[in-house]
Amino acid sequence: MRVSIGLPVEDWRKCGDAARQAEEDGADAVTASELKHDPFTPLAFAAVATQRVSLATSVAIAFPRSPMIVANQAWDLHSHSRGRFVVGLGSQVKAHNERRFSTPWVAPAARLGEYCDALRAIFRCWEHGEKLNFQGKYYKFTLMTPEFSPPPQKLPLPPIAMAAVGPLMLKMAARHADSARLHSFATREYLEQVVRPMLADELAACGKSFENFEITGGGFVATGPDKAAVKAAAEKVRYRVAFYGSTPAYRGVFDLHGVSDLGLRLTEMSKAGKWSEMAAQVPDDVLDLFVARATYDELPGAIEKRYGGIVDTVSIDFTPGTPAAVRRDLIAAVQRIPSTFKGFRT
Repeated sequence: MRVSIGLPVEDWRKCGDAARQAEEDGADAVTASELKHDPFTPLAFAAVATQRVSLATSVAIAFPRSPMIVANQAWDLHSHSRGRFVVGLGSQVKAHNERRFSTPWVAPAARLGEYCDALRAIFRCWEHGEKLNFQGKYYKFTLMTPEFSPPPQKLPLPPIAMAAVGPLMLKMAARHADSARLHSFATREYLEQVVRPMLADELAACGKSFENFEITGGGFVATGPDKAAVKAAAEKVRYRVAFYGSTPAYRGVFDLHGVSDLGLRLTEMSKAGKWSEMAAQVPDDVLDLFVARATYDELPGAIEKRYGGIVDTVSIDFTPGTPAAVRRDLIAAVQRIPSTFKGFRT
């Protein structure tokens, strides 16, 4: 199993050192999220500070950005990291697109699948000199002159990862992307009963396999050196479960476990602005569906129980001050857990 480490995107000055430390500790990837901060720039600092780890946006919100803008950012990050960048894209939900980004909400799954195809058309134009003539339903790109075309990299084209929760987006990820970045609001049962079978069918239909298709995430990890630290980390996860559980689009996960009423209650509380009160609504038995929680010494076993056989990459956040030997031993132990993914197609 692969291990990724999140970068401190709120402080660019720390990103290079954090990425270098993750690489020295043996991690496979570093990621940058898009919540309060831009996800691309921190990875630039990580790219020039490292030699081996892959770099991924996890994830960049696609629709407010033209595929051409993302292609330029991805091309530069891929070039300066010498082929280690993964384009992680997500749709976000309707309310955020329309009300936070002022972006039309139109056929999100189909549109994001086409977005991936448009990126690849642009990449092929730049790398192989193909004429740019992408004529899709939602995106059209037909102009590229030498003045605006970066030189070939002589590297495999950047892989594309797609954030996916519901059936339509999961199918699009299998058809159009190289990786599914599963939402943290997922349980093992949801992955086993819904996600993996659906991906398997779609991958087979387009001649792909899990060996070259990475599955990332699908839950949380709460850990630390002692029980107090684990409890503190788990409380943060409890809030995230409540926050995500309030979103109607994600309610299918609650439905699978027979706790639909919890999702309805959380939605009403979010509409009333009761954000600080929502976490208390999530009981321990529901919390444990979403998280592998254990102290460092017991974490590899907890991760294997929660994610083994269904996920290829998990993200681990270490408590500040954790000794390097502890970090490295834990990462190595998690990497010994078998997984299907062998690498992206080139």
